[in-house]
Amino acid sequence: MNMLVHMCCGPCAVYPVEELINEGINLKGLFYNPNIHPKEEYEKRKDNVKKFSDITNTEVYYIDEYRQEIWDSFNGEQNDRCDMCYKMRLYKVAKFAKEKGFDAFTTTLLVSPYQNHNLIRKIGEEASLMNGVKFFYMDFRHGFRAGQNSAREMGLYRQKYCGCIKSKY
Repeated sequence: MNMLVHMCCGPCAVYPVEELINEGINLKGLFYNPNIHPKEEYEKRKDNVKKFSDITNTEVYYIDEYRQEIWDSFNGEQNDRCDMCYKMRLYKVAKFAKEKGFDAFTTTLLVSPYQNHNLIRKIGEEASLMNGVKFFYMDFRHGFRAGQNSAREMGLYRQKYCGCIKSKY
């Protein structure tokens, strides 16, 4: 199976990429995270995905799009903000996967115990139906700490918040 893996950051990519490769899945990554605030943080995370890809010899595509204005003007509830953020990213990832001929797509967001897995799964399945590419759900949370420890050993920058301006403050 050829899979596109959405990578939110380098540290969160460590465990899922290792697991998927161990499962015999041929994968490539995609960095698409227009939600990250501030711009310097966005660049740090993008650079660390690049560092991770160099260390692990994982090919990664980059959609370099920074859209802070959406989060600056957002006044909704936490769940609405996460819904908007997941949709923006997973819909784009699914479309990209279809355009590039992948069999499936997933996201490294699924390694974090701080993310809403039910919502990610629901949106991933919606994106799958819209684009005709399978959403591959796997709960990677059991490997979160091991992945973070490996990221530290690799010298990857590890952030302290999800990414958007609303989660930082």
